[in-house]
Amino acid sequence: MTKRQFIIDDGKEKIPVEGHEHKNVAIKYLMKRRRSLLMTKNPQKVEELFAQLPSKIKIIGKQVTKTYDIKWERIGTEEFSGARFVFTLQES
Repeated sequence: MTKRQFIIDDGKEKIPVEGHEHKNVAIKYLMKRRRSLLMTKNPQKVEELFAQLPSKIKIIGKQVTKTYDIKWERIGTEEFSGARFVFTLQES
């Protein structure tokens, strides 16, 4: 399976990326955002980054556009309890 062109629209900016599927592209992008939160040591900066996390994301392909609702948690309560900045992705 070859990589395809997608555009990630988080409401503030549009980012061109390559990937295989809409959901995988969304997860990869959100994991990068989560990683930047986990690696930041300044608590004030962490609060600022957490406030800027998207709650809705749109993955635009050549033919199909999929929208996902994202629920962020500071400390996981569902599958990964205790993990910091866990997100759940649901197609809307």
